[in-house]
Amino acid sequence: MAGHNRLELLLFKLGTRQRYGINVFKVQEVIQCPNLTQIPRSNSVICGIAHLRGKTIPVMDLSMAIGARPMTRGGVDAGYVIITEYNRSVQGFLVSAVDRIVNMDWGQMKPPPKGTDKESYLTAVTQLDNELVEIIDVEKVMKEVIGASEQISDGVIDDTSANAGQHVLVVDDSSVARNQVKRVLDALKVECTLAKDGQDALETLERWIAEGKSLPEFLSMVISDVEMPRMDGYTLTTNIRKDPRMKDLHVILHTSLSGVFNQAMVEKVGANKFLAKYMPDELAALVQHRLIEHRQLLRITAE
Repeated sequence: MAGHNRLELLLFKLGTRQRYGINVFKVQEVIQCPNLTQIPRSNSVICGIAHLRGKTIPVMDLSMAIGARPMTRGGVDAGYVIITEYNRSVQGFLVSAVDRIVNMDWGQMKPPPKGTDKESYLTAVTQLDNELVEIIDVEKVMKEVIGASEQISDGVIDDTSANAGQHVLVVDDSSVARNQVKRVLDALKVECTLAKDGQDALETLERWIAEGKSLPEFLSMVISDVEMPRMDGYTLTTNIRKDPRMKDLHVILHTSLSGVFNQAMVEKVGANKFLAKYMPDELAALVQHRLIEHRQLLRITAE
């Protein structure tokens, strides 16, 4: 399904009738909640640690993490744990019930309704069986519960004076992820435009073309997430490569999905690079390398 703007969602509940969804590709397995080892002085959202096949996996109360009532912990009604891989780490999410897997088109996934609180934990919503299914911003949850390195290490950034005039298009449905990338670009003194999904990004590119901009000259690169409502990053990249006006753009897929599969998809859709989220040093180094390359290309073109 990847590359065809489709996905499979695992549907689950958090103690109410409301259904939520998570991309199956991020799910390793679903188990009944095992006995958990408590962690002294840990975040209250962390229920404890599960010992699973030789690995120690933190388990989070997903309901509590998004500001709802805590789940029942322990006993026969302890629920299920969805074991997932996000941002290079494995963790479990405690849920009350697991429903089923559904095959959907990313076009059926819509951004949260206008007026949704900026602090909302939603990245998308969709309709299924005349009910609203909510997609949680797991990256926001993990940042708040586990934390993440936001600072670029000393010595990673070279002289930024040559970066003036360079521009980057950042595409991500998570406000947390967009701002993480923006902070790296700000540190590099590079201007950027932010887009909320692939469709928004494609419309932005087409608007720039209509304004008379030469995209290969104006735009140093596109940094795009993969999982996004309306149009995913794979489909965005495919559309860029099909359009002669933008086919030469440098595209970096920057995603919480990881593994060999994504390397294969980079080649299939024609992206230039794949980078698993979120390591600011690696992102800064990759962006710097591309900025130098872009300046050299512009110099050669000018000559």
